[in-house]
Amino acid sequence: MQPTYDIAGFTLVLSKITLISAIFEAENNEGWQFNIRFVSGEKIAVKQPDRARISLDRDLLVQAINQYSGEST
Repeated sequence: MQPTYDIAGFTLVLSKITLISAIFEAENNEGWQFNIRFVSGEKIAVKQPDRARISLDRDLLVQAINQYSGEST
């Protein structure tokens, strides 16, 4: 079974993530967001109204990927 991570209503397979963008201000006053791109080329946008919360979400995802990468080597 491959390691997964739950965020913003999605369950992501960590080995399929290829890119996590920087945090930026979302359009139409929707708060803050970052994008996650997958090996398939698909992407999802994770949005939060507050920068501290989106920063925490992104940092925890990066930490999970780093832990997975360390285990798989």
